[in-house]
Amino acid sequence: MTREMTAEQKMPGYVWSAAQDAPVHEIFPGIRARPLWTGDDGAKAHVLEMDPGTCWQGIDLHEPGPEEVFVVSGVFNDGFRDHPAGSFIHAPAGSSHIPQTTTGCTLFVFYPEG
Repeated sequence: MTREMTAEQKMPGYVWSAAQDAPVHEIFPGIRARPLWTGDDGAKAHVLEMDPGTCWQGIDLHEPGPEEVFVVSGVFNDGFRDHPAGSFIHAPAGSSHIPQTTTGCTLFVFYPEG
């Protein structure tokens, strides 16, 4: 008799998550984070949803490490320029910006160093 292995047994260490199932944390009015994964070393992956006309309250400082952003939908503005869907942004450690959007956007945000 053979026993079928589960996906977790076939692929140890893999983690699956769906944005629509992730808990919603409102960071500021109209700006929500959905945590997808946190690594043992502090690395994190989130989906960030920004409603039309929203702006981060204060400056978003990237510490202790960099921030990497992929614009899934809409248009994201980092305080300097617009980034349409399909854009990738790498912000090095110690850099900062003021996230905002006029149209609304959904972002995949990765913090490789926490």
